[in-house]
Amino acid sequence: MKYGVFDFPKDETAHDCAVEWWYANGFLKGDDGREYSFMNCLFKVSARKLRFPIFRKMPRGRIYFHHAIVTDIKSGKSFPNIEFPVIISSDSFKKPAFYVSHAKPSTPLGYVNCSIEAVGRFVYRFADRYVDLRLSARKHPLLEGGNGLVKLANGKKTYCYSFTDMKTEGRLKIRGRWIKVRGKSWMDHQWSDAKYSRDKWNWFSVQLSDGTELVCFDYEDGGNKTQAVSMIGPDGRQNDFTDVEIVPLAKKWVSKKTKTVYPLEWRVRVPLKKIDLTITARARHQEMLFGPIIYWEGPTAVSGRVSGRVVRGVGFMELVNHHKNSKTEDFFMRTLAKTFG
Repeated sequence: MKYGVFDFPKDETAHDCAVEWWYANGFLKGDDGREYSFMNCLFKVSARKLRFPIFRKMPRGRIYFHHAIVTDIKSGKSFPNIEFPVIISSDSFKKPAFYVSHAKPSTPLGYVNCSIEAVGRFVYRFADRYVDLRLSARKHPLLEGGNGLVKLANGKKTYCYSFTDMKTEGRLKIRGRWIKVRGKSWMDHQWSDAKYSRDKWNWFSVQLSDGTELVCFDYEDGGNKTQAVSMIGPDGRQNDFTDVEIVPLAKKWVSKKTKTVYPLEWRVRVPLKKIDLTITARARHQEMLFGPIIYWEGPTAVSGRVSGRVVRGVGFMELVNHHKNSKTEDFFMRTLAKTFG
């Protein structure tokens, strides 16, 4: 099945590229009455193509790592989980439908199977130690850049598609207890031969009350910027714009661990569609530390106007490389050296 440059189900699975990831975020209501959010992402990189210092202790070939965070929104308590490296099962990427299973090399017996698999047409199961969720797409994929090929600063390009409105149900684990949940999620699959470790970007997924979803980003590489937005309406029609304003507002949070200053409130304007939105973080302690890559990933509330209509919504925000901290990278490399001798 063809969508833009993609052929499904072929392009659901792994590609021969420098970096690739399968990512999901979402908002969930628990049977305990509380609101939760989650992010879950499996990364695949090529040590041969990237040659980053962060991977110099790794065997040559493909390297996998897993990042996740679950947040109790009312309390603001977050539960981040970074696993590096992880190993994949021998049957990963080999079944008729998309499937990958992974685990830490040192995981003791009795671990919960960690996997991402297609269990239907545009239906996926994400499972790890803290979530077991079924995500079912209610719209066809959004193709970033118009056809799925996004051109970035300095000649870089990346392939990406998103499922922007996914019915979600299952369970998540908070403080050692499994809770039944249901809600709405967003899913991305992206791959590229570009190197991203030193680049900086601000990325937002937005799900609005009028049935519109959009993804926008502000990407910077060596002083060169790219800004863009792709949106999909209630009827499934897609629009793409490069005339977009993405501006940080006054609200900020300073990490005690890294001293990084994160803007936690943003204004997004798309003049041609009369879109004017304010995006505000719903939790603060969402920092993820991965060697030289330090980023903030968390849930947001959205309010504003679309073509004069008042809208509200939810979303996720990703703020990458707002600060470089060599001590963080040194700690990560010492841990890696102990793992691989």
